[in-house]
Amino acid sequence: MNRVVQENVLNSLSGKVPGVVINQTGGAGSSVSMVIRGASSLSNDNQPLFVIDGVPISNTMNNVSQVGTDNRVDFGNSISSLNPDDIASVTILKGPSAAALYGSRAGNGVVLITTKSGKGLNRMTININSSTVFDKPYRFLDWQTKYGSGQFSAIPIELSGNILTDPFGGLIQENVNGTGGGELDRGYFAVQWNSPLDEKGKKVPLPLVSHPNNMRDFVQTGITSTNGISLANSSDMMNYRLSYSNMQNKGIVPGSDLFRNTFDLGASLKVNKNLRISTNIDISRNNSNNRPASERGANPLQWAYAVSPHIDINDLRDYWEPGQEGIQQRTQYNGVYNNPFFLAYELNNGFVRDRLYGNLKADWQITKKLSLMMRYGLDTYQEQREFKVPNSYTSEKKGAYGLINIKAFESNADFLFTYKDKFNDFGLSLSAGGNTRYQKGSTLRNASKNGAGLIVPGVYTVQNILPASLDFSSYSYQKGINSIYGTASVDYREMVFVDVTGRNDWSSTLPKAAPYFYPSASLSLLVNKIAGINAADVNLIKLRGGMAQVGNDTDPYQLLSVLGNAGTWGDIPRLSTSGTLLNPDLKPEIATSYEVGIDISLFKNRLNFSGTYYMVDNKNQIFTTQLTSSTGYTSKKINAGLLRSKGLELSLGGTPVLTRNFRWDVNVNWSKNRTTVEELANEMPYFTFWEDAKGGAWTYLGEEVGDIYGPKVRTVTDKSSPYYGWPLLAEEDGGAKWVSIEARNTRNKIGNFNPKFLMGLQTSLTYKNISLSMSFDWRNGGQFISQTYRYGTEDFRSSLQFKQFVDIGSRSGKELRDWLVANADKYIIVKDGNFPRVGWPTPERASYPFEFSGIKLPYGGVFIPGVYATGYDAQGNPTGYAENLGENVLGADKNNPNATRTIALCSF
Repeated sequence: MNRVVQENVLNSLSGKVPGVVINQTGGAGSSVSMVIRGASSLSNDNQPLFVIDGVPISNTMNNVSQVGTDNRVDFGNSISSLNPDDIASVTILKGPSAAALYGSRAGNGVVLITTKSGKGLNRMTININSSTVFDKPYRFLDWQTKYGSGQFSAIPIELSGNILTDPFGGLIQENVNGTGGGELDRGYFAVQWNSPLDEKGKKVPLPLVSHPNNMRDFVQTGITSTNGISLANSSDMMNYRLSYSNMQNKGIVPGSDLFRNTFDLGASLKVNKNLRISTNIDISRNNSNNRPASERGANPLQWAYAVSPHIDINDLRDYWEPGQEGIQQRTQYNGVYNNPFFLAYELNNGFVRDRLYGNLKADWQITKKLSLMMRYGLDTYQEQREFKVPNSYTSEKKGAYGLINIKAFESNADFLFTYKDKFNDFGLSLSAGGNTRYQKGSTLRNASKNGAGLIVPGVYTVQNILPASLDFSSYSYQKGINSIYGTASVDYREMVFVDVTGRNDWSSTLPKAAPYFYPSASLSLLVNKIAGINAADVNLIKLRGGMAQVGNDTDPYQLLSVLGNAGTWGDIPRLSTSGTLLNPDLKPEIATSYEVGIDISLFKNRLNFSGTYYMVDNKNQIFTTQLTSSTGYTSKKINAGLLRSKGLELSLGGTPVLTRNFRWDVNVNWSKNRTTVEELANEMPYFTFWEDAKGGAWTYLGEEVGDIYGPKVRTVTDKSSPYYGWPLLAEEDGGAKWVSIEARNTRNKIGNFNPKFLMGLQTSLTYKNISLSMSFDWRNGGQFISQTYRYGTEDFRSSLQFKQFVDIGSRSGKELRDWLVANADKYIIVKDGNFPRVGWPTPERASYPFEFSGIKLPYGGVFIPGVYATGYDAQGNPTGYAENLGENVLGADKNNPNATRTIALCSF
């Protein structure tokens, strides 16, 4: 983990453990998700519990805040405060079986992290370490750079001799989002956004030249530098380790940065032969002057991709209009575009997060067989997020400002008695203990309302917001859980092992803090010992199996509705209740898991294999379901549903080569998981995770979690028709276009965001004291929706358009029609993301006239192969069809019913 130090320690685990999916939402500093054995709950983010030296640490994914329209910022999860160089070991406990000692939050698994100590040293040791990691973007979206901004690829009139080849009076239109304008690198000239003025004050035309490397010129090489020092020592009475680490990151987006400073202390003191007191304390500060916005809106990357290819992005580096610094940004067309450098350097989203976690522990060996552990741990942090949105940002033209202050505190006090003994052939270990957990937190927000703006441009204070424009909110919470638990472990001749656990929790978030109990049991058999296999090449053959159950509560204040501030009516305050009908009878979620496995170690542990099959059922899901507005609510909180996860995990590793001076180690792992929704509430046909891009991710009853659905192209559904499966077009804007059926009205599955399988490989070569290590991880499958590609395709920016134009050569009329019909599967039917269109932007290939505002332009049009209905019956079914196959373009032949409608290239 420490060979290539990353800013978030979770990234170092990717590909190393089967069944663990790790994803990062963006660049350095953004949130990292870790899901073990698939989703187990519909209502939370399924993150495991992190336990660092016995201290539970939260690591939620709810880290996005927004001030200013579409200025959404991911400030990263709190596990990023951990310094990777302080870590001694990481152990991942999978599934509910880990819950007995760590409570309901362990239902998604536990990541046990042990930090380094001075134990084992016999003298003072100073370690100094330094690492530098470079992040260089190497793959970019496939954008076309052949045409400039505009909606018609105009040709100069002096070359064409036809006034209609330049109907808009300019080869490019820089206020148009699309890039279907004049062709570049043809020697054409046009007045552009940065054209100089001649002696008469008139703009001078400049050559239209393509700039294919705009995105490469915008981003930069990211650099993460980590430097640390530690001081450690050990003796019979005590050991300690003190470390300091500094991390500095310069992001790939200009102007972005991230910093981390960490102090860590681990110490242990032997008070007497039976009592030892130890402590671990970690203090850190994470901060940034600027975190770039994500998603759409204020994201600099979005607007860098939006720069027209006829513009050199480097000309936008001076991003203020001369004489209007701090007032108006400089773009290719002010008010329509944002300058990516302006967003990168002037729209600043900073934060400071100070965190302290640690514990104080006492280990008392009361007798030779009985011991007691007592521990108090805490995790607390406070964070301030500051948003500065400058004037002239297109979604906040008068600027915006906001502060969000977040505080969180959690304490855990626990004890554990452990009794160990041996009776003839039997070994026994019994443990019993308890835990009390207390959490509290608050969020305070002061920000300008969307669109309200600031009084004085560029002055970022709360006082610079008009009182009526101030968005103020305050929220606080408290939560407590008390627990008792016990474990028992029995072994027979160290060949057969039986382990059982039980835990009972009382949570303040459930009705009357009602208790809920969850047990576990497991059995392990050392087959090689039972069968008497004493061969030197057989070190271990173990069969194992078990079941476990864990309960899970909910967030605070989910039982009864309370009044909230609804603003004022004049000077009269108003109060309202939530639109969600809460449930005073909520039950805890219950997850039950079953697993079986085998472990084999051969040839003096030079060959190792492990395999596990598991199934997890999570019932009584806590989530909201929609209500009709006539009830007075929009949704209600319910217990319903059953999620079922099944999976297989395999790992194989060993040492193929081992000599006196040389060693080669290699390990490979493979895992697959499928989670299905087995039950939902009676009125719910599916569960929705998110909606966007005219579709979204929702899961129908009985199907897999992660399915993505989108609208479907309307087609001829009459199987007896020769046009069966062809697009059923509709006239729109003077042309024939595809018709979409809304995703909610058709089960048009377009993918699944979960991987088909995961695979990882780690290998190391060691020669004497020199080693080379490599790690690979492979995520096979898993689709995503790119909004950038979606809009880029609509605006003719994506090169994908060119791959879908049908090259018809010299064919026309009936010959063209017959050729398309003969190749309907390739050139007419929409499938696998291919949407065929016939035509080309410029006349050097087959290009069709089209009508624009009543004017028939000579070229630049395309037509969509398909049919449109000539009539409908009472049930809405087509009664006849007319072909749109280029046989009769724009209906030139009045006697031919197949009048092909063409459309403008950028009007998709």
